[in-house]
Amino acid sequence: MGYIQGEARNQQALFPAALDDLVPADHVCRVIEAFVERLDFHKLGFVRSEAAETGRPGYDPRDLLKLYLYGYLQQVRSSRRLEAECRRNVGVMWLLGRLAPDYKSIAEFRRLHREAVTEAGAEWVGFARSVGLVRGAWVTIDGSKFQAVASARSVAKREAVKRYLDAVEAGDAEEKPVIDSSAVAAALKKLKKDAEPEAGFMRMGQGHGSHPAYNVQTAVDAEHALIVTHEVTVEKSDNRSLEQMARAAQKALGDPATLNVVADTGYCNGAQAAACEARGIVAHVPALRGVNNRGDGTLFDRTRFSYDAASDTLRCPGEQTLTRRGVQTDKPRVLYAAPRESCSACALKSRCTTAAQRSVYLHLHEAAPARMHERATAAVMRRRRCTVEHPFATLKYRIFGYPRFLLRGVAGARIEIGLATMAYNLKRMINVLGGAKLAVLFET
Repeated sequence: MGYIQGEARNQQALFPAALDDLVPADHVCRVIEAFVERLDFHKLGFVRSEAAETGRPGYDPRDLLKLYLYGYLQQVRSSRRLEAECRRNVGVMWLLGRLAPDYKSIAEFRRLHREAVTEAGAEWVGFARSVGLVRGAWVTIDGSKFQAVASARSVAKREAVKRYLDAVEAGDAEEKPVIDSSAVAAALKKLKKDAEPEAGFMRMGQGHGSHPAYNVQTAVDAEHALIVTHEVTVEKSDNRSLEQMARAAQKALGDPATLNVVADTGYCNGAQAAACEARGIVAHVPALRGVNNRGDGTLFDRTRFSYDAASDTLRCPGEQTLTRRGVQTDKPRVLYAAPRESCSACALKSRCTTAAQRSVYLHLHEAAPARMHERATAAVMRRRRCTVEHPFATLKYRIFGYPRFLLRGVAGARIEIGLATMAYNLKRMINVLGGAKLAVLFET
């Protein structure tokens, strides 16, 4: 018995009768087409959104945005690979009408349109709100590290040069500084030639060590795990990102009357908590409580001390009063200490401190994180895990393929994340509604 045979390569045929016949009604390309065509490209700020009357015609930015969205959904982010897709992929041929732009034109589009892509993503979120896929009542915030283009060696050299220049600058304050001008010029040249001047070393997770990276922040709506806003920062921790991301989410959701924001312990910050409360944002974040690092670890930590706002004092387990002694200038915290004679006579001193007297630091906005901590119940934190972990897994391994940027600098990282989050939201909305239904909704 023989095998199923294909057609002879020299056989003439009238196939396909139309390219449209090869793209099913629920194909992702039809959803991309319907969404992109509803956008006002001139209002969003895309270059050449209106064809010029003179000069050589350029590619329509609508076609290039369609190409990038399809590419990111298929883990194809390189401009050279996207160029190849235009000549071999039937879906891309359908999207672009068989256009095959060169890789330089494709790359230039991505380089020029960071702000426009961000605005297009906001339009996507606005549409999701209008059809009920985003409710805006609960939002979870989280951050994750994405590796930068720079090698660890180049970033280490750049940081060494920066330290040297800082030392030179400090030397300027001396009466008779001795500065090697040729060394300074060489250091400046190295710093300017650095290909990745903004990325810094960040811990990439347990067992992965530290690498040049950026911290990607997302705010995810709890209804269907759609990303409502995102940001790329050079902050190595999440400690100063809560208010910024909550405010961005509030704006993206149309300034709802009440917005509940959930984040993990890494976002606990008194000043950030107070700023959220001032904007009417209800934050749910577990408190990051310090421990008494003196002694053998069995000493009382600060949770054993009760604060009295009326008298601005602390009460210790031995019923002694700790009064305010001063405010640290480099950190927003207040020092409270007990009288030395009270600690000396206290029966609990051996369990409290190894110093002559016990002192405790409280944040200037101590009450705000306490309220956040009370709201961060076990049920709320389960909601956080079920909402915000899934998008990062999809972004890193379903869209990026490997969590590393292709473009250099914060600006390049931001446009990549902008395209990736649009692709993620598209993928998520198709999973919820189905491709055919979503395309029809975009067209109405």
